This record gives sequence, structure tokens and C-alpha cells, in this order.
Amino acid sequence: MNISHAGGATGALRQKPLALVVFLENVGHITGLHLPQWAMNTIDFVTEEYAKILLHLYGAYRRYDCVIVLEDARATGPHLSNALLDASRMHTVDVLLLVHGRDGQLVGYKGSQSVGSETFDYLRECRRDDPSSLDLRIIYGLNCYGLSLAPVWLALGAKAVNGSPGVNWFPEPSLSVFLRGWLNGRLYSEAVAASNASANRWWGKILKNNRGAADQRHPWLESSRQVVFGERDVRIDR
Repeated sequence: MNISHAGGATGALRQKPLALVVFLENVGHITGLHLPQWAMNTIDFVTEEYAKILLHLYGAYRRYDCVIVLEDARATGPHLSNALLDASRMHTVDVLLLVHGRDGQLVGYKGSQSVGSETFDYLRECRRDDPSSLDLRIIYGLNCYGLSLAPVWLALGAKAVNGSPGVNWFPEPSLSVFLRGWLNGRLYSEAVAASNASANRWWGKILKNNRGAADQRHPWLESSRQVVFGERDVRIDR
């Protein structure tokens, strides 16, 4: 974990209200399984509705001045870049990436819309032309290979980012534990660490039992490991 805990930075008062941009697309795909379309559609709907319920349950709509959910046909690169730029005009923006991912990419609408260099290069150009055009703070992602995008988000001005080195097998309890901690005022790095520890604890027991080797760490645990680094650590209110 490479992130500063400088008291002056984390204690500074925010000058703008907060917005949350949620990039949400499950597509119903489970790595390693070939499911019929009806099953994928069901998984897609249930998981996305579940994520939106968590946002309400843990208080995202109370803690943020504005919550923007990009789902279904809006889960594309152009919609994401427009949302980040529009929200940054009046808000400091946090981002939740509740999508699948590939190396250097997010997987958008129906799995056919990749969000990669064309989107991030455009945002980088906007920020180069006008540094105030993007006001990003934390990027929390459940996407696979999220670590490959961490330098991109930091280059776009994000203060703290997380990501897994490989396939992230454990979207839950990672998401619910993170949201509960973050929205209740824990430091970003602490909320990420707690969510990863909870996922490792839950799934470690299941995978250990299935693997039958008590002294071996399952490769899924390493693949899903969450790394946090950035310019500084933050809480939701500062």
C-alpha cells in the first residue's frame, strides 16, 4: 500500500460538494462458466439491483450531494467521460466501478462496450487543456485487473485508487463491507483493507475446504488481492 496519511491533506476542508459516479454493468457473466442467456440476464438484473439497494441501505444518497448511476445503455466510455466532466464542474467526484474488467480496460454495456484508451486519452487531453476540468478523488473498483488502470486514474487526478492484480473473484462481501466502512467515515485505505480481509476470510474457508489443503493459499485469493495507493488518504467528509 503506497498512500500518504499526511494529516494536513486529509484534514483539509472540501471546497466543493461531493458527487458519486457509479459505473454499473454486470452483463451476467461468471468467469469459467458458460451460462444460457436467460441465466445471464437474471444475474445481470439481480446483481445490479442489489448494488443499487446497497447504495441506499448504507447511505450514499445521504452522504453525497449527487449520485449518478450509469447502467445498461449508459455504461459506455462516452457516457462515463461526460459524467465525470459534467459532475466535476460543481462537485468533487468519487467513482465506483462495479463492472468487469480486462487488462487496461473496463467492460461496459452487454460486454460489447470496452472502455479503454480512447476514453482515458480523451479525459487526459481535457485535463491537460484545463486542469480544473476533472476533480476526481477516490476510485473504488471491483473490476478484474483493476491494478492495470490505477496509474491511469492517478494521472487523471484521483487521490486514491484500488485494484486487483488479476481476476477479482470476490465482489461480495467486498462491496458491502467497503460501502459500510467508507460511508460511515473510515479512511479509504482502511475501508478497502477491511473489505478485502472480509472477502479473504469468507472465501478462504470455502476454497480451503474445497481444495483440501489447509496449508496452501488458493490462487484466487492472490488474484483478487486489493492494492491501494495514491497521493493521499481521505475520508468521505474530508
